[in-house]
This record gives sequence, structure tokens and C-alpha cells, in this order.
Amino acid sequence: MRYIIIGLLGLVAVGCGNKYNQFSDEVVDRKNHWSVPKARQGKLTEKEMDMARIAWKYFENNYQESTGLVNAVNNYPSVTWWDAASYMAGMVSAYELGIIDKEEFDRRLRKMITTLNKLDLFRNELPNKAYNTQTAGKVDYGNQPGEIGYSALDLGRLLIWLHIIKHRYPEYANGIDSAVLRWNFCNVVDENGTMFGALLEKDKPVQYLQEGRLGYEEYAAKGFELWGFDTTQAAMPEPYSTINLYGYDVPYDTRDPRKLKAHSYVVTESYVLDGIEMGWDVVEDRSPHDYRYSNEWMAEFALQIYRVQEERYKQTGIITARTEHQLAGPPYFVYDTIYTDGFAWNTISEVGEFLPQYAAVAIKGAMGMWVLWDTEYTDLLFDHISHSYDREKGFYEGIFENGTGLINTFTSNNNGITLEILLYKEQGKLLRYKDNVAPSLWEKALETPFGYEGQCLPRKKPFKL
Repeated sequence: MRYIIIGLLGLVAVGCGNKYNQFSDEVVDRKNHWSVPKARQGKLTEKEMDMARIAWKYFENNYQESTGLVNAVNNYPSVTWWDAASYMAGMVSAYELGIIDKEEFDRRLRKMITTLNKLDLFRNELPNKAYNTQTAGKVDYGNQPGEIGYSALDLGRLLIWLHIIKHRYPEYANGIDSAVLRWNFCNVVDENGTMFGALLEKDKPVQYLQEGRLGYEEYAAKGFELWGFDTTQAAMPEPYSTINLYGYDVPYDTRDPRKLKAHSYVVTESYVLDGIEMGWDVVEDRSPHDYRYSNEWMAEFALQIYRVQEERYKQTGIITARTEHQLAGPPYFVYDTIYTDGFAWNTISEVGEFLPQYAAVAIKGAMGMWVLWDTEYTDLLFDHISHSYDREKGFYEGIFENGTGLINTFTSNNNGITLEILLYKEQGKLLRYKDNVAPSLWEKALETPFGYEGQCLPRKKPFKL
């Protein structure tokens, strides 16, 4: 998904059927008949506000005035669109929480939208996987000029945050729409609603490969669906099965990595992001924050992901909050999973190398579970990680499970997600709409497609915005 090479050293990735009981403060799971912990809601405490300011420090340090982009990894001028979306999430959160004023918010957002409108696209289709943050030029994984394809998952997350911003701040809608109307969607979503990424390797033609596995695929599909695209196939949880771990049925994608050359990772991040940003709702659900999750299976799967990590701690004493995370040295990035490749609690590299020494309590995973499920265990998670920062750099990536200390690196993704988690505590579901807003350029383009032939925009007008 989000990979960057630092120098010549190596690869870096930076890149429930529930029913609310109106007579009590619990959510009741209809299928399993247990109480589901509610989310934490309310004004941030003094400590939580301090944490938000520390997370924002990363974006002060890594902002590039020339382009409005932010480095994906501390002091390294490259970025993917997943990480750029995390910066957008951090920027909105910093403004809404009062860390930056409207003038700074406007200055940063205007600059970024301007860059998006001038961006040199991959093969005149969609944004390249990586860009130099100082020049906004297409780069390869070594941050050298060149193009390498695009990621449907990264673009899905970007589309979610562009949609959130244009509806929170309608004055930016036309600028955002202008940027997205430059894109050609013909190869990224097919007629069945399957998502494809583009891969360009040396001396080979462009390959368009199905992209996404359970959790990430459905989350990213919502990004395209918000803009009116049919992502029926990508949005389905199938094919999946479950494995029972510590008494919980944990869902996993059953597509075979040996045949498809893509691993299936069960991690926390995508389920947390869907809960925070979309409220575990389907995209047509414009209701504000509530406990009537219209995307029922997503909410149920998320709960299982939380419960099994809590139970692992209860039975082993190992504090657990697993998701993909950065490393300070080779291989620079691991998928730290609940389940993958036939093994529980498996930590692997992108190429499948077994690396148990890098298992960690991820800050963004722990914070996400803390805000979405108010329990004694998530209190423990918060106490474990809430001091894992450098006040001048932001939050560290995580804490190793084996007791060897902190992951000594800082990223846009981790600090941006930390900020949006804290905003969720104050505001609930982050996707929201204003009433009586005039149609923007995108909505008009879908009504009158003349001038956009060949870009494969949605054929029918999306649900009314």
C-alpha cells in the first residue's frame, strides 16, 4: 500500500448487528446477546488536548511550504496519498480543536488544493503512488523522479477526506472537485465494482491488479462510493471465513496469497478508521453520530477485532493493539497482525518474512480502540501509550511487545490518525453534511457529462448530497 524508500537502505511504508437501547447507556448485539461498550464522547481533558498539540507538532515540523504537502516520514521529503489523507485528517482536527486558527487552516488547505489541481498524474489517469513533497513531482520508492503506478486503497482514503472537507467547508468544494475532475477512473473501478491498482515495473507494460483485502478493501471502497461510483464487489466482505481465537470468531480474507501474490492481514487500522470517519455506516446514511450502525457487518467485525485483543491480554498478560506500523530500520515496515498466512499473532514483512521481534503496541491502534470502546482494557491501553511521544517531534510509532522500548520513528499516518481519534471523542462520526448547500462542480458534471467523456465518471447521478 504505502511504501517509501529512505535513501538506498530499504522499504518504508507510510503510507455487528447492533441495536441501541434507548433506555440505557449500552449497545446490545442482537446476534450474540452481549453488551457492546459505547464510544468515549465529550470534551477533551487537559491531558488529551496536550496530546493533540504534540501530535500536531509533527505537521509543523514536516510541512513543505512550496507544495502544501507534508512528509510521510519525519524529515524525508516523500509522501503517498494515504499519508496525505492522514495529514488532511490532522489539519481538520487541529483546526476544530483550536490548535490552529482559521487563517493557518485556510493557508495550508488552499496550498494543498492548488497542488492537487496541478499534479502530474500517472499516465494521465490518477495520482502516482508517491510524490516528492518539495517539488510535487512523481517519484519512485527511492524518491527519485519517475512513476510507479497508483494505489486504489490510498486513493480511496484520499477521496474520503476530500469528501469530508468539501462538506464541512463548502467554500472549498469547487477547488476539490476541480482536482478530482482531472482524474480518469476507467481502470480503477470496473463494471462489477471491483477496485484495481496500477503497477509499473521496469521494462514491463502497466499491470492493473485487483487491490484490497478484507477490512482495507471495504473501507477504501467507501471513498469511491461517496463520489458516486458503484463499488458493489469491493464493498462486500466475501470471500471471508473466521478463525476462533480465545473464544472469538475473527474474520479473515480467504483469498490465497500464494496464488494472488497479495497477503491478507487482519489488523486494527481499517476498522478503526471506518468507525471514526464513517460511524460504521453505509455511505448513503447521512445521520450524525449514533449507535445504529447501518453497515452492520463492519461494526460486528470491528468488535471481534477489539474483543480478541482484549482477551489475549487477559489470558497472556501481553498488552495488545496490533496493526501495520513503521520501523526505524530495515525492513522499515511490518504488518503486525492478529492473523495472517495461517498463523495467529503473526508479524511479517511485505514479502512475508516472519519477524516476531517487531510485534508492537501501535499508538494509532491503541488510541483507536480506546476511543471506540470505553472499557477497563482500553483505559489500560491509554495509560500504556499516552506518554509515548517526543514533545518536539510528535508521537512515536509504538512500543515493542517484547519490552525493548519505543519504535523510534515518527510518521504522518500515526500522528494524523491520533488527531482524528481525539476529534472523534469531541464530535463523534467525522463525516457530516451541511444543509442547503448548492451543487458543486462534481455534482454538476455528473448531471451534464459533456466534456468528461472518456474519464468513466459515474453514469448515474449519486445519491443527493
